[in-house]
Amino acid sequence: MIKIAIGGQLNKSEIKEYIEKHAEGKATCDIFTDIDAAMKVKSGTYDFYVGACQSGAGGALGMAYGILGRNKCVTIGMAGIAPKEDKIINGLKNGAKAFGFTNDQVDSAMKLLLKHLI
Repeated sequence: MIKIAIGGQLNKSEIKEYIEKHAEGKATCDIFTDIDAAMKVKSGTYDFYVGACQSGAGGALGMAYGILGRNKCVTIGMAGIAPKEDKIINGLKNGAKAFGFTNDQVDSAMKLLLKHLI
């Protein structure tokens, strides 16, 4: 079972509800501040970080960039650009641990993420 730390600035409860409803018991998740979520992934307590904001990169991943490193973070969806499955696949191949998207993409982004994370 994987553990997902939810950070970012927006829709944290919606992300948590999506994971709990669709992960089929293969993932657990908890909501944290951005800093705590990124630190829990860095320490290995949690496997992945997900976050949402209005742009998909700033507030969603800002602390994850600083704590985990830019190379461990992937923006999978941005304002006006739908989440892309190839970004998730390539990110995971390159060791990504944090994924960001816009607050209006929770369902589409989490559907793709859970497909590849669990």
